[in-house]
Amino acid sequence: MSLKSLALIENWPVPTVAAGAVRADGTVVGTHGPAGHRFPLASVTKPLAAYAVLVAYEEGAIELDEPAGPDGSTVRHLLAHTSGLAFDEHRVTSAPGERRLYSNAGFEQLGDHVAKATEIPFGEYLRQAVLEPLGMAATSLEGSPAKDAVSTVDDLLLFAAEVQAPRLLDPRTVAAAMTVQYPGTKGVLPGYGHQSPNDWGLGFEIRDSKSPHWTGASSSPRTFGHFGQSGTFLWIDPDAGAACVALADRAFGPWATEAWPPFTDAVLAELRG
Repeated sequence: MSLKSLALIENWPVPTVAAGAVRADGTVVGTHGPAGHRFPLASVTKPLAAYAVLVAYEEGAIELDEPAGPDGSTVRHLLAHTSGLAFDEHRVTSAPGERRLYSNAGFEQLGDHVAKATEIPFGEYLRQAVLEPLGMAATSLEGSPAKDAVSTVDDLLLFAAEVQAPRLLDPRTVAAAMTVQYPGTKGVLPGYGHQSPNDWGLGFEIRDSKSPHWTGASSSPRTFGHFGQSGTFLWIDPDAGAACVALADRAFGPWATEAWPPFTDAVLAELRG
């Protein structure tokens, strides 16, 4: 079966776009558009980086609750955007654990922390720990672990299959990554304003009851994933037993807030049907 709903991307006001979906058992149920085209991921880089950080944790190179980032902050705080670091600056704006301050700087400090612990540059560690074992040959990180990966729909479907049925990590570690860290924490979801609570796992945003949101009205509260300012998203809906990726080359804006939720609802309806 190939999902007909994926063809809805043809209506998006973007120059180039590709999408795909994969079930929890690893079955790709369809792609549409140039699935091998390499797109800048922007913040969809973060789940890939977080997965590499979790591999480093399982290998014993780091601990989730060891100091990292600003004073009083840990690896866990950095992964969950509660370190207190500002959005794009390496300055502290609140105490660790107080607010959900979405932070690129936090992920850059995470990358530095893992690189120091493993004595391997973070981009290379990501390649060895995640990309190579999953066969993600078209994916690379040249720069910030927060936003500088480039990948394809085909590669991200391999990653989405891994997250749903982990081979590189203990399933309990992945379960923690999709579980709310520091429950009740308020904050801003970029592009969607203040959310209370603004729930986040370890490197993955958790949908819960957020409104407005970039996923669909029919997305389960357990849905987790990430979107990027380059017009990209990856969601995994455990209740639907499937994941979906869409990559475009137009910056996130009103077009995306209008196009993405009905697209997701159509994909979910077809998956469930």
